[in-house]
Amino acid sequence: MTGNQHTHTTSERGIRFDFADPALAEAVHAGLGRVENLLRSVVQSDLEFVTETSLHLVDAGGKRFRPLFTLLAAQFGDAGREDVTKAAAVVELIHLATLYHDDVMDEATMRRGAVSANARWDNTIAILTGDFLFAHASKLVADLGTEAGHIMASTFSKLVTGQMRETVGPSAGQDPVAHYLKVIDEKTGSLIATAGRFGGMFAGATPEQVRALSTYGDVCGSVFQISDDIIDIASPATESGKTPGTDLREGVRTLPMLYAIADPDPQGDRLRELLAGPLADDNLVDEALKLLRESAGLEQARQTLAGYADRARTALAALPAGPARDALDSLTDYVVARTY
Repeated sequence: MTGNQHTHTTSERGIRFDFADPALAEAVHAGLGRVENLLRSVVQSDLEFVTETSLHLVDAGGKRFRPLFTLLAAQFGDAGREDVTKAAAVVELIHLATLYHDDVMDEATMRRGAVSANARWDNTIAILTGDFLFAHASKLVADLGTEAGHIMASTFSKLVTGQMRETVGPSAGQDPVAHYLKVIDEKTGSLIATAGRFGGMFAGATPEQVRALSTYGDVCGSVFQISDDIIDIASPATESGKTPGTDLREGVRTLPMLYAIADPDPQGDRLRELLAGPLADDNLVDEALKLLRESAGLEQARQTLAGYADRARTALAALPAGPARDALDSLTDYVVARTY
């Protein structure tokens, strides 16, 4: 980049697009404004309380990564089409609905810096609000046609299957790493893939470009999750903005941990002991973090991340060069670079 160019950045929790092209930044920003207006209008109900609970997470903001990716994917066709805005709103409504349900399953108390719906009201209200958002996403999808309906139904099936797979855990004899990678592909990758697919489809991109955008989105879901897994272990809190060891405290076994557990090195016995369940004691968390940082598991996770990033770049290579592809490329590079 030359010195007289300005970089427009969209960033939150490690998802960052660098828009070196001001016209692209302006177009995407304007598109997000239209999506935001649509989101607020479709969740209105004649029962004021339903509108209030539905707007709870809409108003909390968040990354809006999925609609943003939909709008970027649309740059490979006619991004100004009305159906692109609808498609972007659909993927965000589905995402928001899953968050209401996730918070019930996780017994969460906070979401996006606000009190979670289940904590502010109760589990029943949170579940019903999620269902309400799913219903309105379905209405919007119906406007987009039968093919879009099939795609979204398949995506929703993957989201639920991924959550179920995670809840049940790997079956006897199944490789825990393969199970984990399948979970994150279904739980995260599937909806991001659909965001890219919809953006390309409804902007009139070529079938090859739509496939590339879908593949990129699918792989990106895993890239985001694995990079978060690494950061939770490797990065000091001052750098990442997150308190390291969150996953250890919650008893969540992430990819670096699974690799470390599988390492036959006898020195890993103490680490396997620590990773047997949630760690409430700060000293034990610090000990586990030190052992994980020294383990082969962390480096193995970085190698897996690099492999996924290469797959993402390969998918992008099928797209025409230009500001939109550059922005997606910068995202891939950034998500990997932030883990070091």
